Amino acid sequence: MPDVQEGRRALARRIQARELTVAPGVFDLISAKVADRAGFDALYMTGYGIAASHMGLPDAGLASYADMLGRAARICEAIRTPLIADADTGFGGLLNVRHTVRGYEAAGVAAIQIEDQEFPKKCGHAPGRRVVPLGDMLRKIEVAAEARESDDFLVIARTDSRSSLGLDEAIRRGRAFSKAGADVVFIEAPESEEEFERIGREIDAPLLANMVEGGFSPVLPAEVLARLGFAIAIYPGTGFLTTAKTLADVYGHLRRNGSSIGLAAESFSIGEMHELMGFEEIWEFERRWGRG
Repeated sequence: MPDVQEGRRALARRIQARELTVAPGVFDLISAKVADRAGFDALYMTGYGIAASHMGLPDAGLASYADMLGRAARICEAIRTPLIADADTGFGGLLNVRHTVRGYEAAGVAAIQIEDQEFPKKCGHAPGRRVVPLGDMLRKIEVAAEARESDDFLVIARTDSRSSLGLDEAIRRGRAFSKAGADVVFIEAPESEEEFERIGREIDAPLLANMVEGGFSPVLPAEVLARLGFAIAIYPGTGFLTTAKTLADVYGHLRRNGSSIGLAAESFSIGEMHELMGFEEIWEFERRWGRG
């Protein structure tokens, strides 16, 4: 696994310095490999994307610890860019949280995200989310911070309380998360640029902004988020939303015309795909050892 600790350390420094880090969502190994080549400072393993691509199910607490850990480990093996990984609610009680943190860290993840929703959790930009008492989440954060081996393995604490309990409560929780040991505070689903500004002004901690196209929050320019004091901007759905639309268009064309001739969508050539997937190393092995 390439330079895991060095990557964690570099990402931790950026976030502690509150330099805005833009992290695209990756949801399978193709998206991870493509994003890895693009030169980002971090990638984000989206729980929604993993539930959808790996299981064909909604992001509603149906992906297990084993499902998520397995995907995180395979992605970390395939990339060099530090990976921020969604861990839902920690997959259970305090003992589960400790187990989750240790598993994600051993898999090569650079930062883990844990949220304060009740189980089963839901997508942060879906209705009907409910949160646990603040004290329960603070204990999870404390356990997570203690369970890690390296301080460079970051704990991101998310609250979904804005939608049900209001922004005042979300900010109160965010401040408490930071005091409990969270390295990054994530207030999910602010509803305006003014709310993002207030969060940046009232929480003295590295902050994460979730940019979901068509979600509850406005998608803000990077320069605005940086000015407001945010350290991370994740784009969890951008990849799978555009991929799904492109597939719908391409498969629709194929069904209507019986051929790929005339496709409007651009694509890799098969040679470019071979290169992305690492066929050169296979061919070199075969040249050296033969095909037997």
